[in-house]
Amino acid sequence: MQVAELLSFNTCIQSCLEYLEAVPWIGDEEEEKVVSSVIRLQNEGIGVTPVLKRVSSNVANPPKDTISHIMELVLKSNEEKGRREMKSIVLKLLRENNSLPSYTDSSDICNDTIYSSCRSCLNSLLSLFKQAAEPEFSDKPLDNKEPVVKQIALEADNLSWLLEILADRQAADEFALMWSSQQELAALHSKLPIVSRYHVSCITSRLFVGIGRGELLPSKDTRHLLLQTWLQPLINDYSWLQHGCRSFDRKVVEEGIGRTILTLPLENQRSILLAWLGTFLKAGDNCPNLQRAFEVWWRRTFIRPYTETQGSPQQPDSSMTSRQET
Repeated sequence: MQVAELLSFNTCIQSCLEYLEAVPWIGDEEEEKVVSSVIRLQNEGIGVTPVLKRVSSNVANPPKDTISHIMELVLKSNEEKGRREMKSIVLKLLRENNSLPSYTDSSDICNDTIYSSCRSCLNSLLSLFKQAAEPEFSDKPLDNKEPVVKQIALEADNLSWLLEILADRQAADEFALMWSSQQELAALHSKLPIVSRYHVSCITSRLFVGIGRGELLPSKDTRHLLLQTWLQPLINDYSWLQHGCRSFDRKVVEEGIGRTILTLPLENQRSILLAWLGTFLKAGDNCPNLQRAFEVWWRRTFIRPYTETQGSPQQPDSSMTSRQET
């Protein structure tokens, strides 16, 4: 190639790169084509940095800082529509990250950031519950109480969103332990009007659903503690959840509660289900219907107990049977 032709070719390439640097790239497919073509030129020694700066950066800004900042902005927003839309978008984008091989390299950093936000929301929620449980709080004018009630709903919604993110990432076991350990919050629960507190029961419901689906696998002690701490508050709010919470799916929640109970040792199943039975016979539809779990427990106890008596024929693996029954 002649020198003049080479210069003309390089000028042409440079003009194309300047055009690509300035023009919008429409859609992911077009972006992929542009970037792959430009990288090929880069491999041939042609300077393409201005174009690639659109999709990569040399600035030392750790992902943890960026994710933390985004989380903080969303969690502290009081604008309902924008907040709802951004929660949906961030959840979707994080789900996309979960499917990438490189995701595992930064998962611990991201999870640490999410759990830091969880602890902050929990501390705020407990403080608000204490404030709303004060005897003089009920005597305040409605205008003075409304900000606290709204903030309780906001923090509970924040925790529900964070739990959803962690469940998607299969990293919600620690959240289950954190929530199960909130005995002080659970004790204050009954002191608040149901309209102020029922958002908290939505978190409990989601945990039971997650355990029932195998999305999170907390320890036996954590599962037992979760039921001891939060099942009764959930039952207390059950009527309101059915009629006042559009996202509440009774059948799914009841299946989750039942399956969670059935993961426990048989004696724990007995004590929890007998306590439930006493409530169900009084409250009816205002109580979770755990009849399916009750039937499984009954069969395990009275019809085909898996005893280890000497000389008895080998029984099927109990864990396999439990999964089939539940």
